[in-house]
Amino acid sequence: MATAAVRRLLRPTSSTALSRARRLLSSTASSPPNRSPNTNSPVSFDWSDDDESPPAPPPASPAKNPTLPPPYDPFSKKHAVADPPDSTNLQEVFHRMRTGGLTDYAIKMFDGLSKDGLTHEALALFSIIKDKGAMPDVVAHTAVLEAYANAGPGHWGDAVRTYKRMLSSGVAPNAYTMAVLVKGLAASDRCAEAGKYLLEMLDRGMRPNVETCLATFEAHVRMNKVEEGKALLEMMKKKGFVLDEEGVRSGTVKRGHVFRAVMNMLFGK
Repeated sequence: MATAAVRRLLRPTSSTALSRARRLLSSTASSPPNRSPNTNSPVSFDWSDDDESPPAPPPASPAKNPTLPPPYDPFSKKHAVADPPDSTNLQEVFHRMRTGGLTDYAIKMFDGLSKDGLTHEALALFSIIKDKGAMPDVVAHTAVLEAYANAGPGHWGDAVRTYKRMLSSGVAPNAYTMAVLVKGLAASDRCAEAGKYLLEMLDRGMRPNVETCLATFEAHVRMNKVEEGKALLEMMKKKGFVLDEEGVRSGTVKRGHVFRAVMNMLFGK
């Protein structure tokens, strides 16, 4: 039923239906920051009590008529929203957040949750935006976290601090949030940290997708920490999680040293 509801809301059968779905999101999500006490935005993050303060977003006024991206097609294999031209330019990334709103980030989260089969969570996210007229706090926090995760290895600590600040603010992460954090840490070759939060996903009752698991174990191979990777796999199995071999094979196009090493680590092949 949830899947059918998603398709009825967002199936790209006509330009009118797509425009309506986009308006439902943009009309409530692109409002100026802090319009509601229940709405967070990148400007509300205070890093003053951290030992190492990351660069703060530059002050800017919200755009009155932000240019919206093309209509969202949930069944397209392309990314739901285009990434910024330079993800390492945090000033540009935060400027886009503050002037264009968080609609794009909400769409990416909706798309990610839906593709992982978490349609109930995706619909709940959509309902908050559509019916309550507020951007969910989890979207704002995850947007900042994702900005740091995409900015490169030098900002992995900022991504973790953002996640901890999110928890201390009483905002619960969802599977998309956790996947962004784990993959960002893995891309920065922070194997131990990626493994830690992969296990936390399981503790929170979330099932990591193949992409998130592969990113973590490939990082262990790159850093020559195969034994640590095997230990992580055993801990995941003890928590009831078993990787599907066929899913892993179809989830990567790599057929070189890393692929063989990952397959050997995970399945003894």
